[in-house]
Amino acid sequence: MASLNPFAELVGMTFEAVSPGASEIRLQLDPRHLNPNAVVHGAVLYAMADTGMGAALYRTLSSGELCATIEIKMTYFKAIASGELLCRTTVVNRGKRVAYLESSIFAEEVHIAKATGTYAIFRPTGSAA
Repeated sequence: MASLNPFAELVGMTFEAVSPGASEIRLQLDPRHLNPNAVVHGAVLYAMADTGMGAALYRTLSSGELCATIEIKMTYFKAIASGELLCRTTVVNRGKRVAYLESSIFAEEVHIAKATGTYAIFRPTGSAA
């Protein structure tokens, strides 16, 4: 059986909770998640936020609708090197064609990053090529 989210599986993310408009994702850090300075690579935190946003929004879609990231803004507060991360995401505003979301990423109880994102909501009309 194919994974529902092969990228999340590749990175090591696990979905703790997903409901319409909200998600929680965990990630146990290991050396593959670190940058050359031996702290978590910013792309790991970005990937958690983007994946959490997609999961939270996906559950609000009607049959036949898809969503795609338009933009994400990341703010990094603190560097960490080990432990477990938790990304909590909520849909702040969902319109007919665009949604705005927020993610907060924590290491233990320490808020280490925040992301805001805008997503398109659409119905595919044909080839993406």
